[in-house]
Amino acid sequence: MQKVLSKGQAEEVRSGSRLIFGTLYPAYYSYKAVKSKDIKEYVKWMMYWIIFALFTTAETFTDIFLCWFPFYYELKIAFVAWLLSPYTKGSSLLYRKFVHPTLSSKEKEIDDCLVQAKDRSYDALVHFGKRGLNVAATAAVMAASKGQGALSERLRSFSMQDLTTIRGDGAPAPSGPPPPGSGRASGKHGQPKMSRSASESASSSGTA
Repeated sequence: MQKVLSKGQAEEVRSGSRLIFGTLYPAYYSYKAVKSKDIKEYVKWMMYWIIFALFTTAETFTDIFLCWFPFYYELKIAFVAWLLSPYTKGSSLLYRKFVHPTLSSKEKEIDDCLVQAKDRSYDALVHFGKRGLNVAATAAVMAASKGQGALSERLRSFSMQDLTTIRGDGAPAPSGPPPPGSGRASGKHGQPKMSRSASESASSSGTA
């Protein structure tokens, strides 16, 4: 247990040392170079950051395949110290001897690859953006059509219920003309009254 704990503590010390000496210390002196506008210091720290970026990229793969190597992490810390040392000037040496000539000879090809990657990424972004908009529009139309169909069905059910309720309560009597039989019956009842009044008027005139 003590052995595992000491190993973990050693790993934390190595990570902290690299963070301080490999990142924070150069970042602070890069700030001072930018602030003082010292071209010599500015170029010096720019060369360091380029080398450090390449070292971090290579470290991603070497940590997988070379982590078993004895004193592997200690060698990495020593390499960072060699890059930073004003006596060895490791970052300037690596940049001037290897990085700058390689990038100068391959600069045009790298620029072309970056432009192609940029164009392809833009085309892919536009393509997927259009597809996303089409999917969203289709989903919105389907949702609207389903909602409209459900609303019309709901309104139809309400109207059928209202008609059923009105029919159940009973409809008022129609205000049209009377049926034919009613007029004929009233005519029969009214005709004897007229004949009787005529006979009474005739008898009264005879006595006079």
